[in-house]
Amino acid sequence: MFLRQITDSSLAQNAYLIGCQRTGEAVVIDPERDVDRYIRIAEENDLRLSAVADTHIHADYLTGARELIERHKAKGYLSAEGGEEWQFEWAKGQEGVTLLHDGDSFRVGNIEIKAILTPGHTPEHMSFLVIDHGSGAKEPMAILSGDFIFVGDVGRPDLLESAAGQAGAMEPSARVLFESLRRTSELPGFLQVLPAHGAGSACGKALGAVPTSVLDYERRHNAAFRLALEGEENEFVGTILDGQPEPPLYFARMKRDNRSGPALLPDGKLPEPSRIQAGDLANWIGAERRTILDLRRDRAAFMERHLQGALFAPIGGSHFSFAAGSYVDEDDEILLLVEDDEDVDQAVRELVRIGLDRVVAWIPVVEALKDDALAQRIRRIPTSELASSMDADEGSSVIDVRGAGEHAARHVKGSINVAHTRLAARLDEVPSEGTLLVHCASGMRASLAAAYLASTGREVVHVDGPFGEVPDAVME
Repeated sequence: MFLRQITDSSLAQNAYLIGCQRTGEAVVIDPERDVDRYIRIAEENDLRLSAVADTHIHADYLTGARELIERHKAKGYLSAEGGEEWQFEWAKGQEGVTLLHDGDSFRVGNIEIKAILTPGHTPEHMSFLVIDHGSGAKEPMAILSGDFIFVGDVGRPDLLESAAGQAGAMEPSARVLFESLRRTSELPGFLQVLPAHGAGSACGKALGAVPTSVLDYERRHNAAFRLALEGEENEFVGTILDGQPEPPLYFARMKRDNRSGPALLPDGKLPEPSRIQAGDLANWIGAERRTILDLRRDRAAFMERHLQGALFAPIGGSHFSFAAGSYVDEDDEILLLVEDDEDVDQAVRELVRIGLDRVVAWIPVVEALKDDALAQRIRRIPTSELASSMDADEGSSVIDVRGAGEHAARHVKGSINVAHTRLAARLDEVPSEGTLLVHCASGMRASLAAAYLASTGREVVHVDGPFGEVPDAVME
């Protein structure tokens, strides 16, 4: 048996490639849309990617299942559970697709994959038990738990309401999750837990950085899991719903597209943006339906000098996808400003994974910033100067872009709280006049938000540094 965890660090997302080395067949579970990676890994290990399965309708990225089924003729295995509103609509009647019910199994060579219904995160959610019959095993060796059980946490049950807009769904979903977790008592404790996400994902609030675990360990040391097994239902519901971070705006679009069917990549290929020249930049600045993403990692350098209207989207972590997914419209054409040519391919992949396909151009940032007339600056101050800046400018407003839970715990008097991932939807709550003093807990989220607010024409100051340095006199 072959098993490989394939991690996208930007979304803290895990896909799993499982193969039968005797027959050369393999399946990938929860793939992202740029499927060439999985095909390459299979081929490098003398396997043929013959099947694909999804644990549920994802909210944080577009599935690669349709790409593999329709372009590469893989057999597809998807949930038929969850009721009429939570079906993979695109897969109904699709040749090569089997819709699974609780307890159904399929095989890849001598490897059996058994589906078990584990709702709560979503109504249709399934986990997969892996049984290696080629070794003579009669029991499963692992559970591909999707967004059901993580290392150190369990899947958040609020996204149907907070991201997909299904009013009143989060509490019933939390109660369903409670029952699903309690039903795991039927499973052997030695099972490896292979989760779909790790630390940094927005699909939970306390995910661990360890890539895998064991079911009995999680039962004992995963606080949310243990509460479901040992606590009262109402206590679990209150605890699991409290403090969940506001999801990025693009989550609603991912739910929609994964249900109706992600668009196939043209000719099965990733976008190939053109290298433009500095003289072409005038066609981008201030142009409708065009967005400029600055991929530099140094927020101080961005604030000091950047292209007019550019968004700060540092490549190499979750902030890139959160910024692009929260501030860029799916129909916008995108220009990338890069420090390294190799960043172009990585950025294209990460954008395609969240359905931003119109990546049409790129240019080195050093070349883009040669012309002073095209550059602008956002003033930046340390957190320790926030109070004095408030006093010096009576018309200023403090914009707190942390989560609602963070704001409720302690905040600057009179501050306006809008999570940085929700700004585009709540822009009317942010003053259009006066100076905006934008802060978060460390300065990173505030840097994304400050760039976005500046792109809307507002006067912005980036407050950079630890929130703990704000003087107590202005706090409540």
